[in-house]
Order: sequence, then structure tokens, then C-alpha cells
Amino acid sequence: MKQLPLRYTVEIANAAAHLFRVTLSVPQPDADGIRLSLPTWLPGSYMIREFAKNIVTLNARQGARKVPLQKQDKQTWHTGKLSADAPLEVVAEIYAWDLSVRCAHLDQTHGFFNGTQMFLSVAGREHVPHEVELIKPAGEDFGDWRVATTLPSARGAARAARPGSFGVYRAEDYDDLVDHPVEMGTFKLLKFTAAGVPHQVAVTGRTRFDEKRLCADLAKICEWQINFFGGVAPFKRYLFLVMAVGEGYGGLEHRASTALLCSRNDLPVPGTTSIDERYRGFLGLCSHEYFHSWNVKRIKPARFLPYRLSEEGYTSLLWVFEGFTSYYDDLFLVRSGLISQADYLGMLAKTIAGVERHSGRTRQSVAESSFDAWIKYYRQDENSPNAIVSYYTKGSLVAAGLDLTIRAVTHGRRSLDDVMLHLWNDYALAGKGVAEGEVPAIIKAATGVDVSREIAAWVEGTNDVPFEKLLKPFGITLERKRGGLLSGLGIKTRAEGNALKLANVLDGGSAQRAGLSAGDELVAIDGLRVTAGNLETILIRYDKGNTFEMTCFRRDELMTAKVRFEVPRMQECSLMRIPRASAAINKLRDDWLGREATD
Repeated sequence: MKQLPLRYTVEIANAAAHLFRVTLSVPQPDADGIRLSLPTWLPGSYMIREFAKNIVTLNARQGARKVPLQKQDKQTWHTGKLSADAPLEVVAEIYAWDLSVRCAHLDQTHGFFNGTQMFLSVAGREHVPHEVELIKPAGEDFGDWRVATTLPSARGAARAARPGSFGVYRAEDYDDLVDHPVEMGTFKLLKFTAAGVPHQVAVTGRTRFDEKRLCADLAKICEWQINFFGGVAPFKRYLFLVMAVGEGYGGLEHRASTALLCSRNDLPVPGTTSIDERYRGFLGLCSHEYFHSWNVKRIKPARFLPYRLSEEGYTSLLWVFEGFTSYYDDLFLVRSGLISQADYLGMLAKTIAGVERHSGRTRQSVAESSFDAWIKYYRQDENSPNAIVSYYTKGSLVAAGLDLTIRAVTHGRRSLDDVMLHLWNDYALAGKGVAEGEVPAIIKAATGVDVSREIAAWVEGTNDVPFEKLLKPFGITLERKRGGLLSGLGIKTRAEGNALKLANVLDGGSAQRAGLSAGDELVAIDGLRVTAGNLETILIRYDKGNTFEMTCFRRDELMTAKVRFEVPRMQECSLMRIPRASAAINKLRDDWLGREATD
């Protein structure tokens, strides 16, 4: 017997209490009962988040009969015996007060959710169509609310939308259902077209910004990326969901949309034409999540085919799927002409310095970082700088190193661009995933260049990418510089009210040798009170090699330590183009970064 679509209804139970009500209707349930479950994580954010913890109440009925739900584990329920003649209705009240791109948030100003937090799956029916009706809340306070989502409207739905409904939407299966986040409220809705594809930007939050400029800049990025992959987008329309707040940052990719969290100050200021660091960072975030439409949403690790959302999905390849994306996100800003080559090289230099600043890169390979994302990268603590490396940032440097290597060896005839196109055409379009350990063979097939030695050193090992050597054929020099005064102690600090605490104590630094630890509250240096505002003012009066007495609290115990003030570490770097480089060098660099309009 053909299985009918599952039907969900999403209502606002109590906006002030941050409660959604989600009703699942299961037609023709199995007589032996059905098993319901909620995911423990969502694709793109590799951490077990236990979405079931947000279920406040969960009840089931068949007609007038209450159906008991037997909980089997932290995220799974079973109904027991059922009548096959009547639909089963399961009603969940879900708490939504996580203002992030990963979960759900609801108050009187707006509602946002990912399907992984809202929609129970029905075992054995994950592959049938799923319909969702979104109910508009009643009352004057919600009169102007509307919905933004890439879930397609259901045509010929089994049951028509009720009066006051936002509409009925349809997903092909459960994976499709949870890959279209939903925003409802009084957002600004902007529109633009890129490569013939309609795009929308829904901006939630109190903010004034240059709407026309934002659309124009995003259109350049999107058009470049679509053309990069052959000129045909893998979606019929695309949606940027932007939550603008006082301070915040984050993004999460989906198959035809992205959810973004930013500061309202990250958006372009009306009347300005330059791109400041904050706006550039926001454009880079948009570029990153958009590139994921290809790289990870469709070009996938084999171990993500299919996703298993009830347990961790282990892969050592996140350095490819997040790292390569982190490389291309800023690269498209310079290639599309939004920023200059000098701007881009400054951003690359900052990434190099940021990775090399911490000793964790010498202890964990980027392949290990990928595999252990579930327990390390997404669960960082005060010792993380000494213990781990980021598959985002180190992965982006590996991508840059591979790109420079391929371009130099082939004299610009091949590049990492060819690798991405090969992955798109021969893997994504063929429904094939990238196997563990397969990347060197893929690169050789796409470019003819054997990079197995580089990958062994930079990815499976802990070697730094040798940018001084790799950038030389492109007419670019790398200069290293010493960091600030705190690097002479090997510490990072954070202010907590009037207190100044050690956030991190770095390996090999004089603070660690003196016995200081993360969490210690700094009180005084040589009897002078220390605050967040005067620490560097005090340190600047000491010569390198001097020893001073540092007083601090560890919990409620006062302690002192003799600390040696050492020469600040080499923690910064800069990249500069060689003046009057040859035409061949300039061409190699321009083929990589794009020719500037002023050239």
C-alpha cells in the first residue's frame, strides 16, 4: 500500500514563553505501532546538541483515545499497538530560546527554527513526502507577520490550508524537510538576481543599512560562484536569512538557503562606498555559506551519504569541506572585484598568523581535527590553543598551499579550481561521495599534479604550509613580526566586570613556567593594581628579561608568582607584492586572484 505524506502543523503556543506547538499527523499508522525520534545534531554543525531536551510536553492521540508514548532513549519514543484505521496525532510543545543559526528562537518580535529541532521523524517513513502548514498567530501584535523559507508551496495538498494560515509547504522526504529553515516576523525582504536565479535576503532586527548596496555586492559574489561551477545553479531560488543583533556572528548552510547571525554594525552603512573590516567580514560569511551550496551540501564525504542524525558522522575530511570553503569565500571577494589584491593578502596574512600563533597545530593534524570535531573543536576550553588546530583556518591554508603548488607546477594551466569542478561533475552530479584518503588521487586526476607528499605533511602531519616558498613564484613576500606585549608572557586575558582573568595560558610561555593557570584573576604586578585598561601600560615599563611579581586569585586563594617578561613572540605577519615584478609573475598572480580594475 502506498504510504501517504506525513503532515506537520506549526503554531505559536505562547510567544512570551517561547513555545512552539508542532502537531504531527501520521495517516494509516502500523498496527504494531510507530517509532518517533528527533535528531541529535544538524548538518553543518558537528556537535551533538540533543534537540529533544527542548521538548516540554509530548502527547499522542488516535481520535478520542490517548496513546501512551514509551520513551526508549534520550530522543526516541514508541507508541505501542495502534489502530490502522485512524490517523495518529502527536503534539509537541517545544521551547525555543536559542538565538543562533543552529536551533530555534521565538518571542513577540519573530520566530525562527531549523527543522531538526521541530519535526519528529517516523521510522520507515523518512522517504515519503512531508507537508508542513505554518499557522499565522492571532492578534494585532502579529498582524504584519509573514514567512521566509525555501520550502516549496504544496500544490494539491491533501488538506487545504486553514484561514489565517501562512500556507502549506511540501518536502520530498525528511532530509529535505529539515534542510529549509523558517523565519517568521516583520523582516525586511530584499531581492536580486544572479546568473538568472532569483535571490532574496530577509533581514530581521532593528537596523538601518544600505539595502541596494548589499544586494549589488551579494549579486557579484553569487554570480561568480554560479559561473565558477559551470553557470547553472543547483537551486531554483536562494534565500539569505539574516538575524541582525547587537553583537553576534555565525552561519549555517542549507541546500537552497543559509541562516546568518551578525551584528547590525556589520551591514553596509548608508551613504558609504568603502568596504570596512566589519562589512567585509559579513560578505565573507555570506560567500562562505553560499559556496557550501556546492561544497558539502552536494559534494559530500562518502560518510555523509546518507546523514545519520541520531549519531555522530565521523569523517577526516572536514578540512576539505570547511577548509576549502574558507579558502574560496574570501577569494571570491577579490575575484569579483569587491576588495583589492592587497586587502586579500592582508586577510591571508592574518589567517597564517592566527594558525601559527598557537602550539595546538603541532599536536593535532587537520585530519585529526576533522575527525574529532564532535568532542574538541565544538567543545573548546581554556587549553584548546595548546591542544587543537582548526580545520577551518588550517584547512583554508592547506587549500591555498595546494592551489599555489598546482599553479606553480603547471605554470598556471591547472589549479584548485579544476579540482572543485572535477568534484562537482564527477562526484556531486553522479551522486558519489568522497572517500576517506581519496583526495590526493582526485587532485591528480583533475590536474595531473601529485600532491600526496604535501597532504601527508600538511594534513596527515602537523607541518606548517611553507608560504614563504610557495608565494615566491607569485611575486609575494612574507614578513613575520612580533606580537603585542602579552605574547611576551604567553597569555590571553578577558575582562569579567572589574576583574581581569587569564583566558588562556599558552604552552612554553613564562606565565605557564611560573605556575599561572587559565582562570586566575590578575590582581597586581609588583604591588600595583592591574585592570583591563592598564595591564599593557604597566608592562611597557619593563625591559625584556626583567622578572616581576604577579599577584592573583585562584578561586578564593591569593597567590603570587615570579614571572619573567620575555621578548614578544613572532605572532604577526604581512604579505606584500614585489614591486616591478615580471609580466609572467604578474600574470600568474592575476590568474590566481583576478586582475584588478586599476591594473
